[in-house]
Parts: sequence; structure tokens; C-alpha cells
Amino acid sequence: MEYLPDVAEIKTYFNVKRDDAQVHFGISRMEDIYVRHEGKPDLPHRHEYFTILLVLDAEGTHTIDFEQHKLQGNQAHFIAPGQVHQLVEARKSSGYSIVFSASFLAKNNIPLDFLDDVHLFQMEQSAPLILTEEQTIQLQRYCEEMLTWYGSAQLMNGQALGALLRLFIISSSNYCTIPPSTQDEIEAGTSIIKKFKQLLNLHFHEWHATSTYAEELAISPDHLNRTIKSLTGKTAKDSIQSRIVVAAKRLLYFTDHSTKEIAFQLGFEEPSHFSSFFKKCTGQSPTSFRKKQ
Repeated sequence: MEYLPDVAEIKTYFNVKRDDAQVHFGISRMEDIYVRHEGKPDLPHRHEYFTILLVLDAEGTHTIDFEQHKLQGNQAHFIAPGQVHQLVEARKSSGYSIVFSASFLAKNNIPLDFLDDVHLFQMEQSAPLILTEEQTIQLQRYCEEMLTWYGSAQLMNGQALGALLRLFIISSSNYCTIPPSTQDEIEAGTSIIKKFKQLLNLHFHEWHATSTYAEELAISPDHLNRTIKSLTGKTAKDSIQSRIVVAAKRLLYFTDHSTKEIAFQLGFEEPSHFSSFFKKCTGQSPTSFRKKQ
């Protein structure tokens, strides 16, 4: 059976500015977006660009790839292209929404590898970054600077926005609580993680074992697990399982494919093996998940 890497039925926004494909960066206040939408949440959807939310004050939920997170102040949310998410606000939020495309990064000499290095935009890990008051204030300063440049006609304002975005992301990365490593370990580990992620995105529907990825990378499974965990906080096995579960949830929610069809699409030889795997990872059967959603 042909594998379906993504689900066409998901509502998708392709452009940073919906009516202008030439715009590749945007920043807005969350309170303005709330007023513009009259407080109504959008349907679950995905973007073909990167999204960052810096939340100063809020009540509600933010669901990313079916993982629901409490929406509150002193948070930063990082959503990668392709991730399905929905923001539900109980009241008007205060904060900033930053959106940018891969083209914006390229135009400002920011390689996509830079985002891989900071490990903030991870398909298999969507929990918000919890910030201290001081950290929030620092990131807020960058956002206010971005708003100033975004609304100006000054020369090289795109480069200024690129520099401020890079500072925002670097600062956010430094605020992560993952134990620090030596520079040599970071450089060696980053190379392995990049290759692992590339393989994972290409083969998660057929390679389910850590040993398969380790063999392809010419390292031991133990080395791969230690490396991934030291820089992301999750083992390679966790990442593989999370990626499969995300794909399974999307297919269960957005298509009418049977559990048997989904099992085969995701590389399980028997539907019962898929059902057992899904229940072990999520605490519910595929059928129960579909009914609840």
C-alpha cells in the first residue's frame, strides 16, 4: 500500500501573509489577533512556515499535534512547518506571534541548520518553553524591536528583523533546561542529530528500531540514544515513537482510513501490533482516540 506522508484534508496556510506570497516575515500582537478573530479559535490547521508565540498573559489551551498544553504567561511556543495546532483562548491573550518562512531565513543568511542546532522546532516535541519573568522581559524587548522595524520603511529593515529573530531564538535556546555539554560534544552530537532527523522524516513509516538508524549512521544504538538525549532531552527511541504517533493521530483524525490501512501505511505488519503500540504510547486505542476526537 502506498504510504501517505501527509494528510491532504488538514487545513493548511501556505503564505506568511495569506493574500501576498511575497511576504516572508510577520509579527503581530496576540491581543490584536484575538480582536480580529472576535475571540473565535481557528480549526486545527498547519502552516508551511515557522511560528513562534511569546505569551505574556493568557488562559486557555494550545494543542500541537494532539498534545494539549496549558496556555499561560511566561511561555514561548515553537511550531515547525507541518505541525497541526489549534489555539483556544479563554480570554484575550497578551503576547506576540512571529511567523517566518524558510525563504526569509535564506534571504538573511540564516541556514536551516541553525534551527536544527537550537532544537526548538522539533516535530516530536511540542511542549512550550517555560520562562522566568526576566527571560520573558528580554524576549519581549526583541519583539518590540521587531515591531518597530516591521512597521518602518528604513533601509535594510529585513536584515534588522533577521538579526533580532536570530537573537530571540539564540536566547530561547539558552533558556532551555537541557543539561549543558562541552563544545566538542555539542558539535559532534549536532551532526548526528541532523542526520538522524533526516533519516527519521524519510523512514519513520518503515524503520521502527533505533538499531536501524544507528546502523545507517555507523554508530552503536547506545551512542545514538545518549547523543540524542544529551541535546534534546529525549532518546532516539522516544523520538521514533513520537514521530509515528503524530503521523498516526493525523491519519486517524483527518482521514477515514481504517485502522488496518493506517497500520500498513505506518509499517506495521499486523494491525494488532499497531493498536498495541498506539495504546502503549497514548494510553488509548486507535478507535478510542478517533471517537474522542
